Amino acid sequence: MRCATYSLAAIFVLAGGARAEDKPVVVKLIKLSAPAPADWKSEKPSNRLRTYQFKLPGAKDHPDAELSIMNESLPGTDKNFPKWKATFVPPEGKTVDDISKTAKWEVPGATVNVLDVTGTWKYKERPLDKKETLLEDWRVIWVIVEEKDETHHIRLSGPSVTVAEHAKALEKWVKSLR
Repeated sequence: MRCATYSLAAIFVLAGGARAEDKPVVVKLIKLSAPAPADWKSEKPSNRLRTYQFKLPGAKDHPDAELSIMNESLPGTDKNFPKWKATFVPPEGKTVDDISKTAKWEVPGATVNVLDVTGTWKYKERPLDKKETLLEDWRVIWVIVEEKDETHHIRLSGPSVTVAEHAKALEKWVKSLR
């Protein structure tokens, strides 16, 4: 009997069952958490400011998008939104407010504010880097989740067409935080 159990277990493992990467990553903030969607591929965070980092599949013939989550972030929209808007170059004849949208989402136990900007993004790998790369037709959705004692920043960035494919899933995921 024991031999049969080991044989079945070996077949299960060899057939590719129950691998660690098949399990969804549960993103834990302070009191809130939610499993990441299945198509969000977890990556090692590229810097120490990030708690989680995911690669989201690109739209047809477009690069992937990136989603990063940073804990212990600066609270409030009044300082963050203007700073983030300034990382975009509006098209001639438009202002950054013309290419931006804001929203509030309901999450039990938290205040959630959203800034969504599409245009030419002055991307920096780290906030204080001197070098920036201009990324045309890029979209960034910043989400500020303010729990009682902690603030978290979530950023979805990538080609506008790719981010468009993931925007609703991001909203659904944020609203699922409990």
